[in-house]
Amino acid sequence: MTAIIRKWGNSHAIRLPKAVMELAFLKESDSVQISVEKEQVIIKKAEQSAAHKQERKTLKQRVEEFYGKDFETVLNEYPYDFQEADSGLPVGEEIW
Repeated sequence: MTAIIRKWGNSHAIRLPKAVMELAFLKESDSVQISVEKEQVIIKKAEQSAAHKQERKTLKQRVEEFYGKDFETVLNEYPYDFQEADSGLPVGEEIW
């Protein structure tokens, strides 16, 4: 299989066919390690760090981390009246 190197901004890029991605167990946004050995470019899936494997934080976790307090305490100190926002009448083909 051959590919063409193309200019991409100040760098260069090669498109990887779907079959190659599948065979290498790669998907969009995966991190890869690139190395060169004896005029060969080697692309390997990068090992994920423990921090990268961590689940995404919830809003509650982020609020607690930001304020350094329990979520309920933050809500009591900063009361907020949660209400539905009105975005007005439909202007296109929205379905409500």
